[in-house]
Amino acid sequence: MTFGEQPAYLRVASDLRAKIANGSLPPHARLPSQARIREEYGVSDTVALEARKVLMAEGLVEGRSGSGTYVRERPVPRRIFRTGNRPPGGASPFRQEQAEEGARGTWESGSEQEPASAAVAARLGVEPGERVMRTRYVYRDAGEAMMLSTSWEPLCVTGRTPVMLPEEGPLGGCGVVERMAAIDVVVDNVVEEVGARPGLAEELLTLGGVPGHVVLVLERTFYASGRAVETADVVVPADRYRVAYHLPVR
Repeated sequence: MTFGEQPAYLRVASDLRAKIANGSLPPHARLPSQARIREEYGVSDTVALEARKVLMAEGLVEGRSGSGTYVRERPVPRRIFRTGNRPPGGASPFRQEQAEEGARGTWESGSEQEPASAAVAARLGVEPGERVMRTRYVYRDAGEAMMLSTSWEPLCVTGRTPVMLPEEGPLGGCGVVERMAAIDVVVDNVVEEVGARPGLAEELLTLGGVPGHVVLVLERTFYASGRAVETADVVVPADRYRVAYHLPVR
């Protein structure tokens, strides 16, 4: 087989990827062995190994100890809906938005105070080291971890108020807009930036991914008259979910 200018291992990986896509290598099928790849494509062991590594890095196949390499089940991506709307009655935005699509959203969380890192301080417009309330969330749909979130709120805004702990007190579990309104802080803007990166080991352990899997990261910040009152990183597995926005037409 002539491979032209493209590296041989990429051409082999491309051909195997096409077979996975068209069903010639269906989910749970064993990938051809290194010796078989070498023979079929007329390449070296090194090329065959590198081609398999490419497919593993893309999350298309997985190695099973003592058994070989197998095609992974490819999930059909589901949507996570995001809106800028304020949910009625103090309901959590996550619960409301997922309920609209029939999802059974639940979450677990934990909060603690910490000094703001330089990155968090820049997002909140405070000095590094200033005290913030950090809250970590694991969101689930029917028991399956679907989304992680870490939020930070400046204690110069919420400290010594009934909403200092986002998930406790009379407004525990409500959205940022509702909670801030209770202390006379009017949220009038929210900004989200969406990016992608390889998932961290601890993130993938919770979300059920494998090393090398890509996650989507939504960097969200709520503002009141130009002042940041909450910022958060929302993490979802890119192979299982798509982020969909409901944007009003003005």
